[in-house]
Amino acid sequence: MIDRLRTSRGGLTAMISMFMLLVGAVASAQMPANQLPPEMDGVGVVQKLNERVPMDLTFRNSKGEQVQLRDLVREDRPVILTLNYYRCPMLCSLTLNGLVDGLREMEWSAGDQFDIITVSINPNEGPELAAQNKSGYMQSYVRDTAEAGWHFLVGDQQSIETLADTVGFGYRFDEKTGEYAHTSSIIFLTPEGHVSKYMNDVRFNPRDLRFALVEASQGGIGTPMDTMLLFNCFQWDPETGSYVANAWKIMRLGSVLIIIILAVGILVLSAKGPRGSGPTSGSGDLNSIGWQKGNPVGGEA
Repeated sequence: MIDRLRTSRGGLTAMISMFMLLVGAVASAQMPANQLPPEMDGVGVVQKLNERVPMDLTFRNSKGEQVQLRDLVREDRPVILTLNYYRCPMLCSLTLNGLVDGLREMEWSAGDQFDIITVSINPNEGPELAAQNKSGYMQSYVRDTAEAGWHFLVGDQQSIETLADTVGFGYRFDEKTGEYAHTSSIIFLTPEGHVSKYMNDVRFNPRDLRFALVEASQGGIGTPMDTMLLFNCFQWDPETGSYVANAWKIMRLGSVLIIIILAVGILVLSAKGPRGSGPTSGSGDLNSIGWQKGNPVGGEA
């Protein structure tokens, strides 16, 4: 059956699509690229946490303008980076649609609290395709600030490969089908351009997106409650690809709160003084002032 599939372009495309789905499932389990099947050699995500993307890499945006990454990565907000290609028959659309679905459920918006950079891995795709894709996703996302905060880029082979290698995004071009085999992944960057987190899936929980952005910004965005929950209650679980409650962190936070409550209680009691005490006005008990059985000492009954 496989031999028959190989006799047609459609069959090859179907096979590549099936491989893409397989890789997406593998990526969700955080399997590194060197453990993929031989047919997908070099395809996958090798996590390079804290690696800094080269800020001088040059691309063209959806308007055909030349831009460098330093022009798009701002000092005050984190970035979601995606590597896709605009003619992708399946997985890229699933990834970006899943991202939009998660982002729509957040009150934060691209171009306000964070930015998004989408880079085509196909050097033959031009600004026109980038503009078409941007227009479609702007209509789907429906956020006023997204026009200036979600960048769709194209570039030459060297810039694309340098960026992909830096963040550990492995892909392979199939000359017979003209398609790219790749994983489904979004990558979080700090405001300085360092890799902070990978989410390898086609569905993205809004809470996970929020926590990942808070973590990438090192608490620079979000509320104090977001920061407290992230760093004191939740932890990224690579097995599930999600943030989960951490029992040790919760117990530690509970212990700290108990200590604080006890300390406040002791301070309040200390400020009130011993129970039942009151102003003495320089006098002692009844005997000390000479009163016995209701009569003054030395007085007549």
